[in-house]
Amino acid sequence: MPAYKKVLLKLSGEALMGDDSYGINPGTIDAMVADVAEVVQTGIQLAIVIGGGNIFRGVAGGAAGMDRATADYMGMLATMMNALALQDALRQKGVEARVQSALRMDQVVEPYIRPKAIRHMEEGKVVIFAAGTGNPFFTTDTAAALRGAEMGVEVVLKATKVDGIYTSDPKKDPTATRYDTITFDEAIIKNLQVMDATAFALCRDRKLPIKVFSILKPGALKRVVMGDSEGTLVHV
Repeated sequence: MPAYKKVLLKLSGEALMGDDSYGINPGTIDAMVADVAEVVQTGIQLAIVIGGGNIFRGVAGGAAGMDRATADYMGMLATMMNALALQDALRQKGVEARVQSALRMDQVVEPYIRPKAIRHMEEGKVVIFAAGTGNPFFTTDTAAALRGAEMGVEVVLKATKVDGIYTSDPKKDPTATRYDTITFDEAIIKNLQVMDATAFALCRDRKLPIKVFSILKPGALKRVVMGDSEGTLVHV
């Protein structure tokens, strides 16, 4: 029996790269989509916010010295490419998905319309939110917190390359230990970088818990939604 009925999954663009230096690794996205399909089959309502770092990284050199707002809009377009790739991969697995964009691209995807997104989720479709919040200076972490609050999800699942939140960087400190649970206030006091400050504050204010886990561990997503011991839960 799933531990949640409605969740939002935050996927970083970098997670789609696999071992490549940029772009979308076919094997990596196929494995992720298989995990997502398995979760959808449990009856959970699922929304996804996806980043664009894997694509924008490839043009970041050319963006050096560029106006920040312009660079951020380029990043939003990168998330659109990832969202379309994810939608296509999900459909090939037999999972119905809809992309909604915070920037208008009506010939390609739906615009973000909250009641329509909620209805899609109630019908069992995966909703992929692209283009962040539609505004520069806000990260896709903030978009995840915002859309999670708007959709009324029970938890934001932050998929990373690390299997939770540690006392220090586990790659640099072999003595680092992982938290099973931690409060928002403890994370702030210990300066643990869970999400960017705006996203973190929004989740805390809305009493919306965050679950940090590794998307690279096979079956981890399903274990999280089933309530098994996986990753780190940040709570009020």
